[in-house]
Amino acid sequence: MQILGIESSSLVASVALLDEDKIVAEYTINHQKNHSQTLLPMLDQVVSMIGYDWSQCDGIAISNGPGSFTGLRIGSASAKGLGMALQKPLIEVSSLTAMAFGVFGFGGLICPLMDAKRSQVYTGLYRFTKKSPEQIEDENHLFVQDYCFETVIKPCAIDLAQWLILLQAFEEDICFLGDGVPVYQQQIQTTLKQIQKKAPIFVPAYENRQRAGVVATLAKYYLQKGFFVKEAQDSAPNYLRKSQAEREREENHQE
Repeated sequence: MQILGIESSSLVASVALLDEDKIVAEYTINHQKNHSQTLLPMLDQVVSMIGYDWSQCDGIAISNGPGSFTGLRIGSASAKGLGMALQKPLIEVSSLTAMAFGVFGFGGLICPLMDAKRSQVYTGLYRFTKKSPEQIEDENHLFVQDYCFETVIKPCAIDLAQWLILLQAFEEDICFLGDGVPVYQQQIQTTLKQIQKKAPIFVPAYENRQRAGVVATLAKYYLQKGFFVKEAQDSAPNYLRKSQAEREREENHQE
């Protein structure tokens, strides 16, 4: 099974090609450039360098949000164009879920954080547990190797202070990753030390940002099991909240 992965939900632009259990190619940039300038040229370079035959592609995996409104629209348009041209299905993967999946096998809770501005974050909560015979596999409990990858709290947009209060209900170690970490790391450390009496864990640089290789890998399991698969023309980003322009317009109308 061959999956093309596209990630553009944040400052990171990334494309990757998965062939069964092997990442054949991955091109990732975490720099201040517009995805409209980088994404398709990156994809073209990957395809050219490995001499890829598009007829072998089984699906297009897209990180469909939450995240940057502009980045998500560019990624979605690119994926839909490819999917419609190649007549291949699109596998929609939550940006946050893919980030958490990248910390495969971690023995506690995994909390991806994306900075949503105004003291809000896009976040969710995940864990890996050893799967058991009585467990039922569904969209929130994915069996991968000997693990059950569980969505404990689904992706949401929330005030960080409120989110940290919610986390006090959990006694497990919690690791944090994403572009929200450098913005709110001090607040996270101070709050959780007070609540849980132990320090949070922050993943190292090679794990703490989005990667198309992870999006493609997770999408392979979704495609095998029939989860999150759409016709290309029906795919759309999942923003989780209204854009700043929409919120400001509504506020002006209320005054």
